[in-house]
Amino acid sequence: MTDSISSISELGLEPDDLQRIVAESLGLVSLSLKRVLLVAPDITRLHSRAGEIACEYYRILSQTCDVDLLPALGTHSAMTKAEAATMFPSIPFEKIIHHDWRSDLVSVGAVPASWIEEHSNGFLKRSVSVELNRALLSGYDLIISIGQVVPHEVAGMANYTKNIVVGCGGKSMIDCSHMLGAAYGIEEILGTTDNPIRALFDYAQREFLRGLPLLYFLTVSVDNRLIGAFAGTARATFEEAAMLSRQRNIICVGKRLNKVVVWLDPKKFKSTWLGNKAIYRTRMTLADGADLMVLAPGVRCFGEDKRNDELIRKYGYAGRGQVLEWLKSEPDLEENLSVAAHLIHGSSDGRFNITYAVEHLEQKEIEQVNFKYADYSKIKALYPIEQWSDGIQTLANGEELYFVANPAAALWRASDFEQSLRKARSFATSGHAEEETERSN
Repeated sequence: MTDSISSISELGLEPDDLQRIVAESLGLVSLSLKRVLLVAPDITRLHSRAGEIACEYYRILSQTCDVDLLPALGTHSAMTKAEAATMFPSIPFEKIIHHDWRSDLVSVGAVPASWIEEHSNGFLKRSVSVELNRALLSGYDLIISIGQVVPHEVAGMANYTKNIVVGCGGKSMIDCSHMLGAAYGIEEILGTTDNPIRALFDYAQREFLRGLPLLYFLTVSVDNRLIGAFAGTARATFEEAAMLSRQRNIICVGKRLNKVVVWLDPKKFKSTWLGNKAIYRTRMTLADGADLMVLAPGVRCFGEDKRNDELIRKYGYAGRGQVLEWLKSEPDLEENLSVAAHLIHGSSDGRFNITYAVEHLEQKEIEQVNFKYADYSKIKALYPIEQWSDGIQTLANGEELYFVANPAAALWRASDFEQSLRKARSFATSGHAEEETERSN
């Protein structure tokens, strides 16, 4: 497999454009195809049009090949039949392989502890097993990984090898990559392609994935318009997509904001594990002491699986310094580093207030994890979001706020965001951890 193709249109790529690009991408493959595996995101990435692209690949390839679909769930819950029918309407449900990040895995190698220690500045001192869903190793002639490139709180920019080693990977890689990102600092990571986490994924690609027949189909979207499609086998394809995403998916709001309201579509966001993108993607807009209101009528739990939910309920979003201290004394948290990272990412570190407006969780549950509570049924009347688009909104009482309709679609940042809040993190000094504890909530 050689070369790459791309298509960019600010007006948006139409279905005919996508059909053409999908067909052309198969021309990059000099293989005789009998079995093909599609790897695509789940319902939480419905807006990316990855489902439409997967269906087009299925339409073309299923005429002559046996085609299966492996949703890159990572730690997310398995897709239901209804979700699959919405995301992949023309792909039979029985052709979907359900990834379980705690089982159905094969180890293909390990990243040495010495490499991890060096790239984490001494913070992590453990090897990382690179585990993949066994379907990836079951003799497919071609594996097509489909997904959207957008700023991401763990990887800097989403997709490419993350889709494989995290989306279809196991606990060791998920734990290490998430904790490494949290320790490095979310503001340092967001929007970058060269960072310790991406270096970890590149190591796995270079050392353990070269034997896989991988073709990447990457997209960039703006305001529900798919403006870029990129297909290829190498990192250069990802870099090209990431460059466009940085130009169009990082939104400058001007001065820092005193209030932000974020809508979480109940079809996509059913846990704070997913819904906390409302925090990650807007935190660099918020002034000290500001209010973030998360409208979350679909959120029913905290973790996407039972164990993660238990740990979030036990410890709560307590701030970076406190979580780093717990890691020294709490074995259950140390054994689940992706949860520890999630608790860090989901805290404001005392800098701004976070309120979840919910229907399916009790006030004591929300407050137990260190968020403020609001009753969605009462508060929804204050915010006529059906009439709003992204940006500044003014309420009848004169209050001004900034509205975000889909936090997964971009990264919002204030132009005057202080450099001190984006400083490189020192990973492993106890003095730094104690200093951070004073700021944590």
